[in-house]
Amino acid sequence: MILLDSTVLIDHLRGRPVGDRLEALATSGEVLATTGINIEEVVRGLRPRERTSAQALFDGLVVLPIAREEGIRAGTWRREFAARGVTLSQADCLIAAAAVSSGARLATGNPRDFPMKGLDVEPWPAGG
Repeated sequence: MILLDSTVLIDHLRGRPVGDRLEALATSGEVLATTGINIEEVVRGLRPRERTSAQALFDGLVVLPIAREEGIRAGTWRREFAARGVTLSQADCLIAAAAVSSGARLATGNPRDFPMKGLDVEPWPAGG
């Protein structure tokens, strides 16, 4: 399973080359997933002409849950990194926690936003 971060979803909607990579993964049997947080981030920045495509994209993805375990893991990461002077976003920590809980790799154009130990991050350069 691969959890698609917002950067990957946006690149797909904007017609960037990532679409071919996603199609190849889906064809190979890879489960493509995301979270409600990623959906919110994408919807917030949608252009009017992208709404139908976005809905079709979301319909084709497994939406991973974010519940108690993910909240605890995310809060723990934020606290531990803050103690070292590093601020992590709540959204990124919850997304990462969903990936860890489900055993998914996280595909993102922003790998530096996800320094959490135990998270399998797959860098997908923005626009590519």
